[in-house]
Amino acid sequence: MAVYTPPLRDMQFVLHELLDVSKELGAMAPHAEMDIDTINAVLEEAGKFASEVIFPLNISGDTQGCKLDAHTHAVQTPDGFKAAYEQYVAGGWPSLSCDPAYGGQGLPFVVNQCLYEMLNSANQSWTMYPGLSHGAYECLHAHGTPEQQATYLPKLTSGEWTGTMCLTEPHCGTDLGLLRSKAEPQADGTYRISGQKIFISAGEHDLAANIVHLVLARLPDAPPGSKGISLFLVPKFHVNADGSIGQRNGIYCGGLEHKMGIHANATCQMILDNAVGTLVGQPHKGLAAMFVMMNAARLGVGNQSLGLTEVAYQNALAYAKDRVQMRSLTGVKAPAQPADPIIVHPDVRRMLLTAKAYAEGGRALACYASLLLDKEQHHPDPDVREESAQLLALLTPIVKAFITDNGFDAAVQCQQVYGGHGFIKEWGMEQFVRDARINMIYEGTNTIQSLDLLGRKVLGNNGATLKLFGAQVESFVRANMADPRMAEFVRPLAELGQKLTQLTAEVGYKGLRNADEVGAAAVDYLRVAGHMVLGYFWARMARVALDKMAQAQAAAQKPDPLYLGKVQTARFYFARLMPETASLIRRIRAGSEVLMDTDAALS
Repeated sequence: MAVYTPPLRDMQFVLHELLDVSKELGAMAPHAEMDIDTINAVLEEAGKFASEVIFPLNISGDTQGCKLDAHTHAVQTPDGFKAAYEQYVAGGWPSLSCDPAYGGQGLPFVVNQCLYEMLNSANQSWTMYPGLSHGAYECLHAHGTPEQQATYLPKLTSGEWTGTMCLTEPHCGTDLGLLRSKAEPQADGTYRISGQKIFISAGEHDLAANIVHLVLARLPDAPPGSKGISLFLVPKFHVNADGSIGQRNGIYCGGLEHKMGIHANATCQMILDNAVGTLVGQPHKGLAAMFVMMNAARLGVGNQSLGLTEVAYQNALAYAKDRVQMRSLTGVKAPAQPADPIIVHPDVRRMLLTAKAYAEGGRALACYASLLLDKEQHHPDPDVREESAQLLALLTPIVKAFITDNGFDAAVQCQQVYGGHGFIKEWGMEQFVRDARINMIYEGTNTIQSLDLLGRKVLGNNGATLKLFGAQVESFVRANMADPRMAEFVRPLAELGQKLTQLTAEVGYKGLRNADEVGAAAVDYLRVAGHMVLGYFWARMARVALDKMAQAQAAAQKPDPLYLGKVQTARFYFARLMPETASLIRRIRAGSEVLMDTDAALS
């Protein structure tokens, strides 16, 4: 019974009216010809594929799941997944934003971001199969040898082969410095790799002819800890000199995890039994090379939850308009029916608006971050490239953690709109909740993201990058403070910016004396920063919408209803969601002692 309509109009609003991406991209030689019509046409076709091809497979794929043949170690994906992937490849979608030197179409990353949002809304489990390939592509594009790039990048670009990242092990979790997988050098320059990896998404499947595994392991002379980790390319099948597929390599799936969600994606226990691999990057510098893939994956995981937030909201909204229960507190609204639609009730609207605010605000943030990546890679001005890189580094943990936290909250709120029906499988809502939950731990838990933001991205450079983003916020506030239409947005935004600056100084000072103060503050700090970032984009969206409405009124025309909806949602965000920061700041100032001086409580 679930439905999905690609949010093309809202994407157009964000891309063209808020971010003016065609102008921004016009300054970059590879994208100088990228105009509004081209972007819209690509996204319209992407929306058709998402809604018509893979969305119908979402509930059935969750029900059927993946199957492992214990004898051959082959994994069978749910019915329809392989055919959908073949259609995806035939349509050229894997190559959308890839380098033309390897067969890619060279479109901007910001366009690819919108494609993947729709794919994630339609079917996150399916989307993770091709999605992980982009990270492998980016890693090899940045750190692969010429031979590795020539052999593997064209196949990853076309989608003929897929990729994975094989990081953690049963005893490691996030602490990769503990990993034990071994890599023994061979006379021919290759390495023999042995070990076990767990939680490897799409580690084995039947969609593509070969799988390119990027594996972390230790060389015999490796120093202990994270400084002794190297990265290796280990294909499922060896590749012959002419590019054809050869014999099976010694890497295989030893088991499938039985998970809370994303049942249709194969989360594998991978065994490396004397597998042959080649070194990617420099010895003992594997984490530096892998972080190219990790950062791409973190943006991608935020995008997964953004997609789920959107589809959960769409279904809850449709249900609330149709389901009748009780009468409105202010009088009958549907006299021809025995009860009023539940959308008339204030708390139902609160739940719906929470999801809408997080979906549309998250879309603006995700597209902005993607545009920063385009600018970092292609802008002709080196100062712009450097500034874009700094801002993207600051925002990446916020995209990953804030959007995934909000996505799970929104999915639960939307499930609540359904009441008891929200727990029934055929409505689709309980699957959105289950699928959304894992994104909060993917690619480094959200606590890790929070420590990265506060410890490395903010305190690590004495707040310089935070000030860089803050300058954008301050400039917007100054430009709009005198406009009475904007007062309800810019005043709380300015106040929060000042509070965040002061809070950062306080935490930094206490952290110099006791590092646990940073750990105790980090998660709440990221949410405060996330609200400032999302508040900034909601204020900007409100300004665009107000101006568009004024222009329509001056021309005696009826404005697009989207604009009034933007203003109303912005008001809800500032009145109902941003005030969470007050309690977060109070919790941060409570310090670490109430957490750490608790041995008796936890005995």
